[in-house]
Amino acid sequence: MSRFTSYASETLAIPLMRILLSNDDGYFAPGIEILARTLAEVAEVTVVAPERDHSGASNSLTLDRPMLLRRSANGYYFVNGTPTDCVHLAVTGMLDAQPDMVVSGINLGANMGDDTIYSGTVAAATEGYLLGVPSLAISLASKRGEHFETAARVARELVERFQTEAFAEPVLLNVNVPDIPYAALKGLRVTRLGRRHKAEPAVKQQTPRGQTVYWVGAAGPAQDSGEDTDFGAVEDGYVSLTPLQMDLTHNAQIAGVRRWLGR
Repeated sequence: MSRFTSYASETLAIPLMRILLSNDDGYFAPGIEILARTLAEVAEVTVVAPERDHSGASNSLTLDRPMLLRRSANGYYFVNGTPTDCVHLAVTGMLDAQPDMVVSGINLGANMGDDTIYSGTVAAATEGYLLGVPSLAISLASKRGEHFETAARVARELVERFQTEAFAEPVLLNVNVPDIPYAALKGLRVTRLGRRHKAEPAVKQQTPRGQTVYWVGAAGPAQDSGEDTDFGAVEDGYVSLTPLQMDLTHNAQIAGVRRWLGR
């Protein structure tokens, strides 16, 4: 029995949604392949993804050169740009009609807490949201990649729910799925973003040519991981669903900054 409400029977008479699918792992990644195949059962899916891995690209746009849009043998479109480029190009210049939803993923690895700032997966969904399209970022919360089908099924059920009960305004949802069999999921929690400790120090190395290079250090462990956070939900075996916003204004500090300026 499904741990989420199924809307399959209710959507039979509803026209197929148009979904723009992207990611940050590249158009060849296993996560996007299984997600495209699963969503194609309930929607009209167009894949526009980066030609290579752009993990950690955040919301960067390519402004210093033109980009190429090409099509692979399996029908996916790919762009020599970032995840944000892919969604921006598709929505503003490639597609004949605006998609009903942008879906980004399935990312191999969690995008929780501070990760969302750097995530190319979240950035692709964010670009859709900024362009007025409801958007969903979905990640498999491990590096093992054993149960992509679990995340794909969760994504499908969320899409089906959206098709029958859409939000009144554009929404940006960040979804993290435990890397376990679907039957083992305990359910879904609506969460807030947790916080990590600061990152591990950069790793310094010498190249064979005597040059000093640095690798960005690993992300720190979760610091704020209570039951109501994305970290806590995934750790407890639940799918974490966090609504995000892009207003970076620190409203609580406005009065303090005014006092600091003597105003």
